[in-house]
Amino acid sequence: MTKTVAIPAGLAQVGKDYLTKHGARLVELPQQDEATILKQAANVDGMILMTDPFSNAAAQQMPNLKVIARHGVGYDNLDEDFWGEQGVWVTITPNANAGTVAETTLAEILDVSKRLSANTAAMRRGDFSYKSRHMGFDLAGKTLGIMGFGRIGQALAKLVSGLGMEILIYDPYVESTEVGELVTRSTLLTESDIITLHMAVTPANTRGIGEHEFGQMKNDAVLINLGRGALVDQIALVDALRTHTIGGAALDVFDEEPLPLTSPFYQLDNVLLTPHIASNTTQCMNRMALDSAKEVIRVLNGKAPEWPVNTVKGA
Repeated sequence: MTKTVAIPAGLAQVGKDYLTKHGARLVELPQQDEATILKQAANVDGMILMTDPFSNAAAQQMPNLKVIARHGVGYDNLDEDFWGEQGVWVTITPNANAGTVAETTLAEILDVSKRLSANTAAMRRGDFSYKSRHMGFDLAGKTLGIMGFGRIGQALAKLVSGLGMEILIYDPYVESTEVGELVTRSTLLTESDIITLHMAVTPANTRGIGEHEFGQMKNDAVLINLGRGALVDQIALVDALRTHTIGGAALDVFDEEPLPLTSPFYQLDNVLLTPHIASNTTQCMNRMALDSAKEVIRVLNGKAPEWPVNTVKGA
């Protein structure tokens, strides 16, 4: 019997080809908001999901669903345990994007340290003296704090190891490291010149970087967030940037995406803003599309997925 799979219309072709080669009929969705999914794909057997929220209530209207394959590694946009109780696997693509996200993180660190984007924007305005008023800083001799030391954090540490930076790491689940030094959360916050976030969102760390943490940081420290917007109290971050409690930030993720043009972040000159591009390379998109497609086909062929984040009742 042919199985039907809902996918984002923009899924890389390699993923679409894999699904159709293995007998799946595709429902290509122009958007992946829940209303669109339920209107156009309520009867699908599997789904590849990007970052849009997907509520538990959808289960009542999707009786055939057996697998939700996340196109990426974060899965805070759905309740994986609930879906497991409904007999639905939730999977991720853990090997597809770590290197790419680490490279993008390094690119943003280099950008803020040398004010590349800010100088480019000033030059386009005809302000050639901007560089004299806004000096950059060397990374050599500075301290990088990495919060969350999974695949991405480890890949970043290796990339940075040749830059002459001291590397501090905080991750309560890691016991040893060959690169950098494991320290307490407080030590990382107070001693780092640049802090980059690579944790999964959990109830314990949601809005975990807020007013108290900004008060602990150096007043010229820079916060880098390519993880999830929910890791940071964004109201407190805006205040910390406005008052120069910290030196700056580079943000690729936000509470609301796309970031509304009314956001106060656009009014600040000490924050680098990018539109969730951490994994936005052709190669990475191909890997995530293919890996998520493979997970869908495994499940629809009656096999257990390779990268589940939940357990399925009765499996």
